[in-house]
Amino acid sequence: MAMKETVLPDTMTAPETGEILTRSVRPFVVAYKGASLTVELPGYYPAGEGDGIHIGKDMTVVDVALRTLKEQVDGVPSPATIRRVRTKLNLSQRDAGALLKVGENAFDKYERGLVEPSGPTSQLIKLLDRHPEMADELR
Repeated sequence: MAMKETVLPDTMTAPETGEILTRSVRPFVVAYKGASLTVELPGYYPAGEGDGIHIGKDMTVVDVALRTLKEQVDGVPSPATIRRVRTKLNLSQRDAGALLKVGENAFDKYERGLVEPSGPTSQLIKLLDRHPEMADELR
């Protein structure tokens, strides 16, 4: 069953000031350990300068940017990388969890960004990305 996407109104009233806020995007810098990315952050913003209000999935772009920075800086694979490696190996999420001995639901959680893989699991994912033939040795 497909989920119906919520249509957001074009404006809203700021709860603290009563000011009218308009739905738009603004640049937002996501920083992690000295590295940074600028994303277009959706939300309700006042005319001119000022803080916005973010609802629903607005902050998803920040989460994705942070995961990207963690991958670049710390080597923690992002959910997109984990999904790409798993599909490259032709494994279901359950089979990938069994292969890496992390539990049958672990890859579902990794790929949805709910949990980050441990250090050893991250290293195995990186190795399997570079050397997919090694999956046979883990079976």
